[in-house]
Amino acid sequence: MSQSFDRRRHPVRHDLAALEYEGRAEADRFVEGEVLQVIADRLALRPEPRPDRSIDTEVLRGEWFTVYEQTPEGWAWGQLDTDGYVGWLSSDGLGPVTPATHRVRALRTYRYPGADLKFPPLGMLTMGAQVTVTGETETRGLTYALLSDGSAVVAKHLVPLEDRVGDWVAVAEEFLGTPYLWGGRSSLGLDCSALIQLAAQAGGIDVPRDSDMQEAEAGDEIPHDDPSAWERGDLVFWKGHVGVITGPNTLLHANGFTMTVAYEPLDQALERIAATEWGAVTRARRLT
Repeated sequence: MSQSFDRRRHPVRHDLAALEYEGRAEADRFVEGEVLQVIADRLALRPEPRPDRSIDTEVLRGEWFTVYEQTPEGWAWGQLDTDGYVGWLSSDGLGPVTPATHRVRALRTYRYPGADLKFPPLGMLTMGAQVTVTGETETRGLTYALLSDGSAVVAKHLVPLEDRVGDWVAVAEEFLGTPYLWGGRSSLGLDCSALIQLAAQAGGIDVPRDSDMQEAEAGDEIPHDDPSAWERGDLVFWKGHVGVITGPNTLLHANGFTMTVAYEPLDQALERIAATEWGAVTRARRLT
């Protein structure tokens, strides 16, 4: 059993692993996980149970998380159901599962203690978060969705869980100006691959979380040496980076150059990035 497991995708450690890996991995013990739900608006997922460790990704309210270990210090180690990402997060942000009915479609929306925008918000949900709607009510002409935890959000900011947009690239464009955040996965801050993942999910297309995973698995590979043939929605990859073609000679990407989600002339981006450590384009893919 010398197989190597990517720590980001497999709940396998030398001392502990998910029960399903028994016979395939070496670990001191194997455990059956407990499925819980994210009840915080969003949580950082880290490679180690340390608050000073940079984050790998974020989990959003309503997503399911299978826990394999919880520590007395308040950390939980497990796997996100949405994309299979494995890591550590604060166990205070987890609770019992309540199946979601809707997800946030707006870039972000406030969660209020009641159906009134004048109330002080309890928090903020971002695109992709999932909620359980138990009813609706109207206050001064504005309709609110009432949630299972007793809070309320503006109803028009939600869509049914099964809703899909026709142009996922247009969703990516809605993030224009969003700050770049390494490991971020929300409209408050996100990185290059999270931009692609969140927007594609709105179109019903599931893609992996990180750019190297997307480069290997998302959609179908297309020639990467002829930029003139790239179309709207094509993904362009560099070492450790991804962007999406939105139109002729136009690239949209969350990037560390502008530190935002920004448009960049494709020819200029190709030249600029080629002069950095990321080098030339490594692959292009078309989502289907």
